[in-house]
Amino acid sequence: MTELRVWAPAASAVDTVLDDGRHPMVPADRPGWWTVDVPDLPAGARYGFAVDGGDPVPDPRGVWLPDGVHVPGRHYRHADYRWHDTGWRGIALPGRVVYELHVGTFTPAGTFAGAAEKLDHLVDLGIDVVELLPVHAFPGRHGWGYDVAAPFAVHEPYGGPDGLKAFVDACHARGLAVALDVVYNHLGPDGAYLATFGPYLTDSYRTPWGPAVNLDDPGSDDVREYIVENALMWLRDFHVDGLRIDAVHAFRDSSATHLLEELAAAVREFGVAAGRTTFLVAESDLGDPRIVTPTAGGGYGIHAQWNDDFHHALHVTLTGETDGYYADFSGLPDLATAIEQGYVYTGQHSRVRGRRHGRPPVGVAGWQLLGYLQTHDQVGNRAGGERSSHLLSPGLLQVAAALVLTSPFTPMLFMGEEWGAATPWLFFSDHRDERLADNVRTGRRAEFASFGWRADEVPDPQAPATFRRSVLDWAEREREPHRDLLDWHRRLIALRNEFPALASGPLGDSHVTYAADERWLVVERAGVVVAANLALQPRLLPLPTRPGQVLLASTDDYAFRDGRLELPGETVAICKAE
Repeated sequence: MTELRVWAPAASAVDTVLDDGRHPMVPADRPGWWTVDVPDLPAGARYGFAVDGGDPVPDPRGVWLPDGVHVPGRHYRHADYRWHDTGWRGIALPGRVVYELHVGTFTPAGTFAGAAEKLDHLVDLGIDVVELLPVHAFPGRHGWGYDVAAPFAVHEPYGGPDGLKAFVDACHARGLAVALDVVYNHLGPDGAYLATFGPYLTDSYRTPWGPAVNLDDPGSDDVREYIVENALMWLRDFHVDGLRIDAVHAFRDSSATHLLEELAAAVREFGVAAGRTTFLVAESDLGDPRIVTPTAGGGYGIHAQWNDDFHHALHVTLTGETDGYYADFSGLPDLATAIEQGYVYTGQHSRVRGRRHGRPPVGVAGWQLLGYLQTHDQVGNRAGGERSSHLLSPGLLQVAAALVLTSPFTPMLFMGEEWGAATPWLFFSDHRDERLADNVRTGRRAEFASFGWRADEVPDPQAPATFRRSVLDWAEREREPHRDLLDWHRRLIALRNEFPALASGPLGDSHVTYAADERWLVVERAGVVVAANLALQPRLLPLPTRPGQVLLASTDDYAFRDGRLELPGETVAICKAE
C-alpha cells in the first residue's frame, strides 16, 4: 500500500483522485492533516487531491507535473534514480566563484540536458558553483521562474525531476557545486493551488508580487514546516549543495525564531548528518549583517548574502547612470567604501528610501557577501535587457571584471558575462490567461518609469520573440572582442586561485585610494595591488607600496615612473608588492 497525506485544516472532506476514481481520506494523526492508503502506486500513476468535492488539483508536495501546473501530477519515486556522485561531499563557499544561469536561455535547447553540455566551458573558466534560477514548476513553457505555482515540482519543459538530477550528477562529476534559487516569499498568480488546501498565504501583509506567505499568522507552523521540508528536499533528494533564497526582505515574520534562522538550523543539521557541506545564500536589500551573523551572535546563521551596494556603486562608477535606486550612489567614492567595508549604507540617510538605511557589517567576512557586475535582476530589469557589454567599452569591461574578481567578496558572474554576450536578457513570460498577460505588460511599463524609460521601449514580455532574443549565442565566444574578454576572465580567476589574498580575508583588509575627477582607483590587500584607470586618457596612479612583479594587466603599455604606475585609458594592472 501507498500512504498519501495532505494538510487541509479547514476542509470538511478531502479525496485522493486516481484514474480509478475518488478515494476518501480520513483525518490523520496530526491536526489538519488527512491520509489515505491506496494500492501501491506505480511510478507515473496520476493522482491529485480534491477538497470539499472540488476538482482535483496537484499534490502541494508533488514533484512531477508532466502535464502542467493546472492538472494533477504523477507519482514520482526518488529511489528509482541511480546516482553517480556517491563520493561527492560538497564545497565550502570561501574562495569560490559563482555562476548564475537561467536554464531556459542558457542554451538553445533550454533544458537541463542542454545546460549539462556546456559544463566543460564553466570548468575551463574556473567556476566552482553553478546557481540556477528557479526551477520550481511555473505556468507556461518559459519564464524567469519566480511566478512559482508548485514549489516541490521541477519545471517539466526543463526536463522534470530526472533531468535536474542528471544535471546535478553531471556537475558533481566535474567538481562543480549546484545551488538553486528558491522562492519562499510569494506564490505566482497562476496555477498556485496551495490556498485551496490551507492558509499558506496571509492577508496581513502584501509583497510587490501579491499576498505574502503566511509565516506568523494562525496556521503558520505547518506553512513554515512546508518551506523547511522543501529546502531539505532539494538537498536530500536532488543532491543540491546550496540554496539562494529569493528576496528575504519581503518576508514578514514576527515569530520569535525567524524563518531564516529555522532554515539555517535545518540545513546545518542535515549537512552534519549527511556528511556534506551545504550552504544558504540570501538575496537581501536590507543592508543588515544579522542575516549572515551566526545565531550565537544574535544573527540568523545564513552563510552569505548578495551585496547590491557593491553592484550599485560599481555600476554608477562605470556608467554614470543615476536613475532609480542608483540615485543613492556617488560612483568612485562609494565604490571605495564598498570595497573597504562591504556596505555603502551603514545607517546614514538614503534619499531613495527617504530614511536611514543599513548597519555596519561588524564581524562579517568578505566571502559572506557576493559581489557582481551583473545579475539576472540588474540586466533583466532594464527596459531593453541591456547587459554591461551594451553599456561599456571592451576596456571598461576588463576593468570591471578585474574589480569583481579581485574584490574581497565571493564573485558571481551572470551567464554570458564572461565573453561579453551581445544578446540581451529581457523579462519574458508565457501566461495563457490574457487578463494576466495584460497585467504583466502594464506592470512592467509602470516599473520602468522611475528609470526614465518610455513604455514603447519595453518589449512585450509575452511575445515569443522576447524570449528567443534572450537565448545566449555560444558562437560569439569564437569572435572578437568576445574571445579576448573570455580569456581575460579565465586568467583573472586563475590568478585569484593562485593568490589566496585575492580570494578571502576579512572586510577591512582592503585599502583604497582614488581620484574621482581623474577616474582612477587603487586597491591594496595583503601585498597585492589592483590599479584601475577608468578614464579615457592615460593616468599616473600612485602606488601604496613599492611595486614588484606585474601579475596580470589588460595592456602591455604600462610603465613605472618614480613609484607611480602609468596606465593607458580604460586599463587595469594587478601587481605584487616587493
